[in-house]
Amino acid sequence: MTVEDLARLVRPIPDFPKPGILFRDITTLIGHGEGFRTAVALLADIARASGAEAIAGVEARGFIFGAAVAAHLGLPFILVRKPGKLPVPVIAIDYALEYGTDTLELDPGSVAPGQRVVVVDDLIATGGTVQAAVRLIRQAGGTVDEALFAIELPDLGGRDRLAELAVDVRALMHFPGH
Repeated sequence: MTVEDLARLVRPIPDFPKPGILFRDITTLIGHGEGFRTAVALLADIARASGAEAIAGVEARGFIFGAAVAAHLGLPFILVRKPGKLPVPVIAIDYALEYGTDTLELDPGSVAPGQRVVVVDDLIATGGTVQAAVRLIRQAGGTVDEALFAIELPDLGGRDRLAELAVDVRALMHFPGH
């Protein structure tokens, strides 16, 4: 399958979660065996070429793509979770959302000092969530200079936001709008 084939597997949902938004639904790609396998293999190739020593994923859809990429490469998978989900002492970071704030947590013992971590998520829009994840991984002692996504919505500026942290963004598919 080509990247163009993958893009056709992403279902557009108009006016979700609010009027004027064209939501890019990745569940149709995940639900297509060959398409999902192809997306994971392509992301894994990029992660391998970057020298990844571990893959991190942000709850929830980042777990789907990130864990699959880590398994494909035989690398550790690092979970970046929503609050209260990890049974060990954690480090946490608050970050801004469009309408408020949220928090992410990480088990600092899941990151080895100096470990080269690549963050994998399903989609980058504004980049705020992955920016917070990068900060957490770095606080735990890891090195992050690349983030991979199945989809990028370039009009929302996430790439620029991650560039502020010297993180290179790579995405399989790019869709205009928001």
